[in-house]
Amino acid sequence: MASLPLSLILLFSLLVTPLLVFSTDIQDPELVVQDVHRSINASRRNLAYLSCGTGNPIDDCWRCDPNWENNRQRLADCGIGFGKNAIGGRNGRIYVVTDSGDDDAVNPKPGTLRHAVIQDEPLWIIFKRDMVIQLKQELVMNSFKTIDGRGASVHIAGGPCITIHYATNIIIHGLHIHDCKQGGNGNIRNSPEHSGWWTLSDGDGVSIFAGRHIWVDHCSLSNCHDGLIDVIHGSTAVTISNNYMTHHDKVMLLGASDTFAQDRDMQVTVTKHEHAPESEWRHWNWRSEGDMMVNGAYFRQSGNAGASSTFARASSLSARPSSFVAPMTVTAGALNCRKGSRC
Repeated sequence: MASLPLSLILLFSLLVTPLLVFSTDIQDPELVVQDVHRSINASRRNLAYLSCGTGNPIDDCWRCDPNWENNRQRLADCGIGFGKNAIGGRNGRIYVVTDSGDDDAVNPKPGTLRHAVIQDEPLWIIFKRDMVIQLKQELVMNSFKTIDGRGASVHIAGGPCITIHYATNIIIHGLHIHDCKQGGNGNIRNSPEHSGWWTLSDGDGVSIFAGRHIWVDHCSLSNCHDGLIDVIHGSTAVTISNNYMTHHDKVMLLGASDTFAQDRDMQVTVTKHEHAPESEWRHWNWRSEGDMMVNGAYFRQSGNAGASSTFARASSLSARPSSFVAPMTVTAGALNCRKGSRC
C-alpha cells in the first residue's frame, strides 16, 4: 500500500493508553474530538477577505497579533486535543538563551539551553539570536517549561536531542530538530538537585517517556538516528501539531509495544504514520480519496467497509487530494517569525 505523505497535516485523535496515569489525565476521546471540531469551526467562521485568519485554530489564536513577542505566553492558551492543558512555563519568568554551547551536561553554564530546561521553576525559554545548538548529551527537560523558538532560527542538530522523561507540562514550539545522534553512557543533570548516569539513547528527535501534558507544535524535524518523535512508556495528554516531518522513514512511535500495559490508556492528538506487515494492516480501516499514485505506488482499501462514519467522528479534517499537500503544509514546521510584525 502507498504510504501517507509524511508532511500531511492532519488533526487526528488517537486513543492508545498508560498505567501510571492519574485518573484526571484520562479524557473522554469523543468530547476531545468535539472540542477540536468546535475550535476549527470557530476559526473558519472568522475567515473573511483580508482577514489574518487561516482556519487553523491554533495559529488563529496568536499569529494575528503583531505584538506576539510581548505576549508570548498567550501561546499556552492555544492548544487543542489531548494535550490542550499543557501550560509549559506559563506564568513563569522569561529565560533568554544567549549561549549555544553545551560543554558540561552535569554543570551547565547559565545562559545555555541546558541550564534553562533543568530548573525547577516554570520558565518560558526564548533565544537572543539565531543559533545552532549541538548537544553533547540528551537535553533532559524538567517540568513546566516552554522552549519557544519564535523570533530566531534555532536548530538543535548534529548531536543527541530532546528527552522528556517523567516530566509534565512542556511545550516545544518553533524549533528545527534534525540530524539527531545517539547519546548517553554518561552523567546528565535533569534538575538543580539531581544528576545521574544515562545509558545509550535511541537518537530520537523528541523522546517522550512517561510524560504528561506535552505539546509539540510548529517544529521542523528530519533525519534522526531513530524516530523523529517517540511517545512511549505510559505518556499521555499529548498533542503533536503543525509540524513538518521529512527525510525520514521512522517518523513517530506511539507506544513501545502492543503488549506493554502502561501504554493502554495513552491519549495523543497527532499526525499518525505507521509501518506494519500486510497481515496486520489489512485489518485496519484505510481509505484514500483523490491521492495520486506514481512510480508504481498503489493503495489497497482494507478493514471495515462501513468505517467511513467512524473516520468522520475521529478525524478533525476530511480527506483532501494529494495535490493539496503543498498548500496545506506551507505554514507547517518552524515559522519565520520576526519581531514587530505578524508571524
